[in-house]
Amino acid sequence: MKSLIQAVAVAAALVVPAASFAQSNSSAGSSAGSSVTREQVRAEIVQLAQVGYRVGHDDNVHYPENIQAAEARVASLNGSGGYGGVASGTSQAGGCAAGAVSR
Repeated sequence: MKSLIQAVAVAAALVVPAASFAQSNSSAGSSAGSSVTREQVRAEIVQLAQVGYRVGHDDNVHYPENIQAAEARVASLNGSGGYGGVASGTSQAGGCAAGAVSR
């Protein structure tokens, strides 16, 4: 009986770390925005190539800078700044609201 408990404990110790690294195979519709398709990745690689970035082409020395610059060029071509669009409207601070009751 003691060896059975030890075997179960060893099996559990081996399964828990493996399960923590498992990826879910959820469908694209079940988790909106969390999964990227192969077509989207290929399209992004094509866009990066169009702005001059070459994957694996003497990129080891300046890797982060080169890919970030290429992504910035793609973002400027696509018209997105990466941090949201331009906010329209006005804002005021430090004054009374219009129509506020004064005492």
